[in-house]
Amino acid sequence: MTLDPGTKVGPYEVEGPLGAGGMGEVYRARDPRLGRSVALKILPPGAASDPDRRRRFEVEARAASALNHPAIVALFDVGFHDDRPYLVAELLEGATLRARLGDGPLAVRKALDYARQIAEGLAAAHEHGIIHRDLKPENLFVTRDGRLKILDFGLAKALGPTGRGPAANGAAANGAAASDPAEPTATEAGTVFGTAGYMSPEQVRGQTVDHRSDIFSFGAVLYEMLAGHRAFPGESPIERAHAILKDEPPAFAAARSVPAAVGWLVWRCLEKEPAQRFQAARDLAFSLEAMSELPSGGAAAAALAPRPRRAAAATLGAVILVVALAGLGYVSWRKAGRPEDPPAATTAAVRPAPAAPHYRRLSFRRGAIASARFAPDGASVIYGAAFEGAPYHVYSAIPGNPEARQLFGPRVGLLGVSRTGDLALALAPKEGEDKH
Repeated sequence: MTLDPGTKVGPYEVEGPLGAGGMGEVYRARDPRLGRSVALKILPPGAASDPDRRRRFEVEARAASALNHPAIVALFDVGFHDDRPYLVAELLEGATLRARLGDGPLAVRKALDYARQIAEGLAAAHEHGIIHRDLKPENLFVTRDGRLKILDFGLAKALGPTGRGPAANGAAANGAAASDPAEPTATEAGTVFGTAGYMSPEQVRGQTVDHRSDIFSFGAVLYEMLAGHRAFPGESPIERAHAILKDEPPAFAAARSVPAAVGWLVWRCLEKEPAQRFQAARDLAFSLEAMSELPSGGAAAAALAPRPRRAAAATLGAVILVVALAGLGYVSWRKAGRPEDPPAATTAAVRPAPAAPHYRRLSFRRGAIASARFAPDGASVIYGAAFEGAPYHVYSAIPGNPEARQLFGPRVGLLGVSRTGDLALALAPKEGEDKH
């Protein structure tokens, strides 16, 4: 660290160091004009003379200025000190998600809350044509009041409005140490950049990436929050990169009791092919919000935990078995009768007449609906449908809102929804996969 306490950087007074990394040194500073503490990030003297590092730092300021969202650290000011560019951002009190995970996996509800905030922040960045490209627990900050902030857009890529525009590198200022400089990074096509273990397969291959790369990295982070260990472990960056390309994450431990719907959301984010993942972070955030009320536990949760795709047919059999056993138990219960049930005549005497059914249209799209169930809240409806010649998908809809949200993509079928919110799903194997 090159700045001593008391050093004046523009109008700011340095109070002490916060961290350092490949993208700069970060200090706690005081803004005497507003009477508040801030995070000041500045390039080291040697890096400030590097044209590429200097250009990246300047583009970082432009990218950060475009992002204004509660889940993204806010940029306040930019300037120069002794010909070294600096950024001033909000000062965060708390710890990185990596530090939080040092105590083990998070509770399912807490993990879903953090995941929803991350997805909403990513959606805001993507809608401004910016992808992060280095999402990992070290770049996610949990404040003392439970808010989550995305840090360090130092490897970010700016795209055109359609996501296919010219690439540029930028970042959002943050109050934590930047990315580990030992990790391989690059900005040119054909080279590897990012952090091994969280990169998407297309990043590992050095291919051009879009916003769906962030969704894969998001899935790796959410998996780690739920499982307590990395989705793609390895002793070296090469081993972790190989796991991303070839391996599937281990199934969640049975003791974790991850709800089925949550497990399949993670699974879909971690698809090797971008076209098979969630196609928008906004839809991902909506799905997470819908799942936030799901209880953990249950047979369906254990049966549908993520596992290698070769076991897809076995998973389907397990789900069908769960549903069949439930149905058999229900029939036996009805035949035996419940001791507390009153006589039929008494029941008829006090039971009010059923209300006339009320119908409301859920969709104006043309297609076929294979199954539909009310969610436990009694308002929203979850259903499977194939619209306008497209493949079958599972959707969630709220009466009166014509915008149905896609929850799961092809190969996932809806079998039922329990009163506790667990989803019974069927997963069809891909062509060429082992069906036995």
